[in-house]
Amino acid sequence: MTNPLRRQAQQLLLICCPKEKAATVRHLAADAFNIDTTDVIGDVDGIPGRPQRPLLVHPSQLKHRAVGTPEGRASLIHALTHIESNAIDLALDVIWHFDGMPERFYLDWLRVAREEALHFQLLSGHLNSIGFAYGDFPAHNGLWEMAEKTRGDLLARLALVPRTLEARGLDASPAIKNKLISVGDRQGADILDIILRDEIGHVAIGNHWYRHLCTLKSLDPISTYARLAEAYGAPKLKGPFNLAARRAAGFDEAELAQLDA
Repeated sequence: MTNPLRRQAQQLLLICCPKEKAATVRHLAADAFNIDTTDVIGDVDGIPGRPQRPLLVHPSQLKHRAVGTPEGRASLIHALTHIESNAIDLALDVIWHFDGMPERFYLDWLRVAREEALHFQLLSGHLNSIGFAYGDFPAHNGLWEMAEKTRGDLLARLALVPRTLEARGLDASPAIKNKLISVGDRQGADILDIILRDEIGHVAIGNHWYRHLCTLKSLDPISTYARLAEAYGAPKLKGPFNLAARRAAGFDEAELAQLDA
């Protein structure tokens, strides 16, 4: 194979500069790669590639800033930018790290990586337009920590990253959008509309492949999710929930009922 997608994903994950990584991933073409679904790729040092800034701290060390101040609005947009930077890494990681899935699996996550790269570019560009840059504020490492916890279990990765952590973004999006509108940031609100539209698709991909594996293993999706969430220390889900977005992303009524429980 002259251009294997999964090995390329691993190499892209090593890039330290977020802007370079996003720009490179953004222009990946699915038909430019071969996909060896059974290739077992060895781990390498330096995953994921990280810039020197932002400084990564415990979530409790992050300062709360009022969105009505320039620094507060920038801090909010910075936090979203950091999420999208991590989301690129998560999509690339699932491509190279887990073998044995159908080709469609890898192409789905390539699409996710490309769209997360666009989101990063939109947010980092908006941050620049208001006089700040990605890296100006501290951030936390919660998304990647869950990736590390689930490195040996694809079912857990799908359950707890796209279906839990990223689905929380669906819930948070309306309130964040309203905050930006309240301070006159229409451009930021419009970017959030793009991100919400795409993230519904990303969570739907996670739902699809989670259920695919549950079916192969003859597992009940709901009880299996509860078991995995407890085993891997997933955060407890708290409302309000964006039920319309969750339905659009493929959660069924039984799963939505569990949220209230």
